[in-house]
Amino acid sequence: MMNLAILATLAGSAAAFSPSASIGVSSSALRMSETDTEETTANTEEPVAAAASPIVVETPVIPAVVANGLNGWSADAALPMYGLPGAPYSLFDPLGFGKNTSLSAAKRLREAEVMHCRVGMMAFVGYLVGESTPTITYGTDIGHTIGNNQLAEVSPSVLLPLFLAINFSEAIRASRGWVEPGSGSLFTIRETYYPGDIGFDPFGLKPTNAKDFAEMQEGELNNGRLAMLAAAGMCAQELVDGKGILEHWGL
Repeated sequence: MMNLAILATLAGSAAAFSPSASIGVSSSALRMSETDTEETTANTEEPVAAAASPIVVETPVIPAVVANGLNGWSADAALPMYGLPGAPYSLFDPLGFGKNTSLSAAKRLREAEVMHCRVGMMAFVGYLVGESTPTITYGTDIGHTIGNNQLAEVSPSVLLPLFLAINFSEAIRASRGWVEPGSGSLFTIRETYYPGDIGFDPFGLKPTNAKDFAEMQEGELNNGRLAMLAAAGMCAQELVDGKGILEHWGL
């Protein structure tokens, strides 16, 4: 009987421990299965998340003046003078020099026009100031020679530095805007050069956007065209009667 009791006790103990071990194994298997499922789901969702959120690279906004190096201007063959500022062309181009011309020729014409406009504005001021204020050649004598005759009376010591300064500035302009004669056709302006923009802006007046630059360019051209006509009129008037410009006004 004692043997039977011991066997029964051992059997009961074995029966008692066997479900517990089975449950533990099942739990461990379940936990491993859940972990594997979560990892698989995470690995599956990562590409979806990456696809749903593409990387966006922001491009900085650059003003047109800086972007293309031509002050916001793009050549358009359908427009007069390829769209260069400076209207009205019908009034200032009566002989049609700017019609049916190449882009290089149009830029060369504009270069010549804007340079003559600047010279015309300086000439207009030069006639008035040179005849009515003290000068290097004539000193404080205000009643001196009329503008047409002043250059011939200036001493070589004054003319030489003036001519050297003109030659130096023209050499800089040619090197910036014109193709070297040995590397291309003669009288050809560089593709990256905007006519008249030689980089001389000591007071920082050049606008930073294309619209304002075009307006300033048209203002410079229209004032320069008027100044060329005015300087030509002053020269003709002095040739006719030999009197200074302000002298005609009683000044």
